[in-house]
Amino acid sequence: MRRKLNYKKIVRRLLITLAILLALFTILFFAFRNMALKQVIARVKNKAAERNATFEVREANFDGIAGVSLKGVSITPNGKPTFMSVEEIKTSVSLGHLLVGDVQLGTLHMKNGYVQMVRDSLGWNFRSLLRSKNDVKEEADTNTDYADRAYGLLNRVLNLVPTDMELHNLELRVDDNGHKVNLKLDNTRLADNQLESTLRVAEDTIVQTWKVSGMADPRGHQCDLKFFNADTGRVVIPYVARRFHLKSGFDAINLKVDKIGMDGGELHVDGYASIKNFMVNNRRIASKDVVINNARFDYHLRFGDRYIEMDSTSTVQLNNVKLHPFARYSVEEDTIYQFKANIPKMQAQDFITSLPTGLFTHFEGMEAQGSFSYRLDFLFNKNKPNALVFDSTMDKDELKITKYGAADLAKLNTAFTYRAIEDGRAQRAVVVGTSNPNYTQIGDISPFLRKAVLTSEDPSFFSHRGFITEAFRQSLIANIKTRKFTRGGSTISMQLVKNVFLTREKTLSRKLEEILLVYILENQRVAGKERMLEVYFNIIEWGPDVYGIGEASRYYFDKHPSELTLDECVYLASIIPSPKKFMYRFDSEGNLKGYALKHDNYIKNIMLRRGLISTEDTIAQNGNINVIGRARNRLPLSREHIFANDSINVDEFFENLGKLAY
Repeated sequence: MRRKLNYKKIVRRLLITLAILLALFTILFFAFRNMALKQVIARVKNKAAERNATFEVREANFDGIAGVSLKGVSITPNGKPTFMSVEEIKTSVSLGHLLVGDVQLGTLHMKNGYVQMVRDSLGWNFRSLLRSKNDVKEEADTNTDYADRAYGLLNRVLNLVPTDMELHNLELRVDDNGHKVNLKLDNTRLADNQLESTLRVAEDTIVQTWKVSGMADPRGHQCDLKFFNADTGRVVIPYVARRFHLKSGFDAINLKVDKIGMDGGELHVDGYASIKNFMVNNRRIASKDVVINNARFDYHLRFGDRYIEMDSTSTVQLNNVKLHPFARYSVEEDTIYQFKANIPKMQAQDFITSLPTGLFTHFEGMEAQGSFSYRLDFLFNKNKPNALVFDSTMDKDELKITKYGAADLAKLNTAFTYRAIEDGRAQRAVVVGTSNPNYTQIGDISPFLRKAVLTSEDPSFFSHRGFITEAFRQSLIANIKTRKFTRGGSTISMQLVKNVFLTREKTLSRKLEEILLVYILENQRVAGKERMLEVYFNIIEWGPDVYGIGEASRYYFDKHPSELTLDECVYLASIIPSPKKFMYRFDSEGNLKGYALKHDNYIKNIMLRRGLISTEDTIAQNGNINVIGRARNRLPLSREHIFANDSINVDEFFENLGKLAY
């Protein structure tokens, strides 16, 4: 009995001791927390001063046990307009997370403030507040585990999103050298995992009201949000139109995150994003508005120790076209970039009707039968660039074009009128047919020209189906090595389609249309190879306002195409890439410069090795040519060579010319 009483006394004493300690801790906490808050503010002020800025808080107090109230908060870069100013901020943090060194916001209430981004001739007002690239790089180098880094970053960001939030009368102001945009947050409320927000956007005369609503659970790492225009019409993206000449907008965006979590040392991020009636307009994309009615991206992202990956179960959908992409960046051994794309079997007509409006204008009205599937495989090892993998495969099932759109490929089999487009203007008409006296049938063209052009432009023209995979692979290697577009992989088929059916504008639209039209032309066997080559020889530009081989042979050599010599043919083949700059290949005496001779002899040697010409064909063909046609007037000749074949005394001529001018 006595032991039982002693036990009760011990427990009672322990409880009293714990109560006293808790009371002391509470007293000390409340006594020193204001001091701690002041120290935190002082550290922030010192950090701002290091970045040439001033951080001010007019009033700072604790609100309850875990709440903080701040009034008159501002950040002003030295000598620049104020970057941020907020009248009142109230927030609370999770004490449990705070004890382990993690900041997790519980509530956040802000009202009457703005963030102001101003750029003048000296740059942006917030530039000094940004971390340097070296600081970011040093932090990244300390942790090379992509999964750990990404999960840590996502956790820190999501922990700063409160579970209970109210924002009133906050603005984002942008002033880029007088170009002003204002985004005003009238009211935003997050409670019980439901987010409702209203933003008013003003730019010049455009005023919009945006809405964001849906489920947002920052602690559960999930969301399902919709972003749309409360007014009629699409959301117009501000600022980028004037800043980057890029007009864009949409009706609505949905963003859903189903999962963010670690699994077996791998970070998984799963969800989807969709957009309705997305519009973009930029001169590098197309000459018209490009519109995608419906697009959706179901993503399954994986972050490992030494890799980042988009799983092949991901799906990209553009209208009725579904594509399964796989992308991977790995530094496990070598640095490797990998991409795969797979379009499962689908109806060809569904593909045509799903093409974005404005991006494929020459396909509008086209009809097709049958189905197809497509696979693309790309792999680039940074340490072994020459081992680049590029494989593109399409499987067809009774695929057939039954009706052409604006680009009627069948016209290649008939006489037609061709007009080159230069700087957006149609040039003079050239009849591609026998009614044109300069038109030359393939059998009446020197065989040397045919062989020289094929050697320099497209050696496998008669065996490929529009594209040369190896040539394209080599061009990718060259472009990646130089980090710029230095080499293309254009075939004669591609050049023919570009010249006859498209324009010379350097847009994404033109290139994509070119690829698809070439595929149809070659794989549907719309025209034979001999006919394609004949049309090609009769339309390509061979000099200033010189179109076709009939005009070119007379312009340079004053003879018929059938009479051209080997050297003359090799020369004509060599200027196809830049026909208007032919004169720079000549010196002041009318002879080809050294680099031009070297190039032309190189082409002849290839032709010789391939058995396209014989050693007898090269007799008296040393590479030099004699331009005697109208092109001679454009050569950079000295005055002695201009009159080399005339009986006029050159000095006397210029002396008399000077007297007349006087």
